[in-house]
Amino acid sequence: MRRHLAVVKIGGSLARSPELPVWLDQLAEADGRAVVVPGGGPFADQVRDLQGHWRFDDRAAHHMAVLAMDQFGRMLAAMNRRCVAAASRRAIREAGRKGGLPVWLPTRMTLGRPDIDESWDVTADSLAAWLAAELGADMLYLVKSAALPDSSADLGDLVRRKVVDPAFPAMLSRGGASVACAAPAEHENVARAIRAGGVAGTAVRFNRSGSTARRRPDVAGPAPRLRPIG
Repeated sequence: MRRHLAVVKIGGSLARSPELPVWLDQLAEADGRAVVVPGGGPFADQVRDLQGHWRFDDRAAHHMAVLAMDQFGRMLAAMNRRCVAAASRRAIREAGRKGGLPVWLPTRMTLGRPDIDESWDVTADSLAAWLAAELGADMLYLVKSAALPDSSADLGDLVRRKVVDPAFPAMLSRGGASVACAAPAEHENVARAIRAGGVAGTAVRFNRSGSTARRRPDVAGPAPRLRPIG
């Protein structure tokens, strides 16, 4: 039987948060069912700052921002002995098969691909959705410091509020994953849901009708939120 797989994007806003190592500890207990996607964190902030100063083009900035994700990913992989830096599908699968926690380094798999726009419209959120589609993941979690509704949120509203990037809906439509946002302190609930094949956090509502999603027949869109236990 195929195991439940979740992609968990950990936002760069957690780079200095005491919750960050707890996320890694909790996800490492998911028995190979989780894949971490790093945000760009302070490394990507430097790219934005220098682009504002020197006015280089978005293509160069995108390349640098993806490298920033690699840097944050390298940091995450060095913070927990069960984390494994993984730059390919094979490396991700192998780390998960051995019960490790793959931390994706996106540069090798994404740079230069014609289906990924090289602009700030595509951030780590969209690349996490892209990876979820590539891996056939069941769930995509976005760990966010932004204020979120308690039960569910509309994807269009999240784009308008700039909680997710403009390219995220199209990237999400490529695959069959349901999506939820999680607050920094929701690590235990998310890890428990991944192990149980369930959902935690704030479910994101969206409509795939008319899309070209490569959708599995057993996925019906976002599932209801699981309330914290205890």
